[in-house]
Amino acid sequence: MRILVIIPARSGSRGLPDKNIKLLKGKPLIHYTIEVAQQVFKNEDICVSTNSEKYIEIAEQTGIKVPFIRPKQLSSDTATTQDVLLHCLSFYEKKGFSYDYILLLQPTSPLREKKHLEGVLMANKEEYDMIASVKETKANPYYTLVEENKEGYLEKSKKGDFTRRQDCPKVFEYNGSMYLIKTKSLKESPISSFTKVKKYEMDATFSIDIDNQLDFDLQGAILNLKR
Repeated sequence: MRILVIIPARSGSRGLPDKNIKLLKGKPLIHYTIEVAQQVFKNEDICVSTNSEKYIEIAEQTGIKVPFIRPKQLSSDTATTQDVLLHCLSFYEKKGFSYDYILLLQPTSPLREKKHLEGVLMANKEEYDMIASVKETKANPYYTLVEENKEGYLEKSKKGDFTRRQDCPKVFEYNGSMYLIKTKSLKESPISSFTKVKKYEMDATFSIDIDNQLDFDLQGAILNLKR
């Protein structure tokens, strides 16, 4: 199977300005994702999709070639991930290249390792629409998550007669790190409507998704511990 690695890196983040190129332990954040992808894939199969010439310059310091600058209509807050992925596919298909799968890697998850990429690939089966990386969530809807009912009183989000958290069913949340998506499925239906989605579980240490300065500082602290 042929896989196109897509690393979306739009400029204009509001929570943490220019987070995708912010220096983490002296290295631009996006370099972590590009460099781990290079351990498994050829440079020509790694596509950084960005709307910024500055981001392109920084990404290409790793030796890859950024093939285009993302169109303005796909760089707004309302543009969907699916639209961005389909744009990348279309670009390559017009040049005569076809891919069976897309591996979406978010640059905001810099601690993933080669073993995780290989693990997702090994877990794949032809019948899956997608394999998504997840972590076990601590906020279990059977135990700690509540919502208001019609009377305004709090009740558990999911019904269940559990008196201890460890007795509740395991619940997972997407950690935003990796999504292996079948190209055929992507073209046929929205990602949100996929019915054959499998998990690839990752440890919480590798599952921090950088959204703000606190997340960024936590990633730096973990990197210091790993040295």
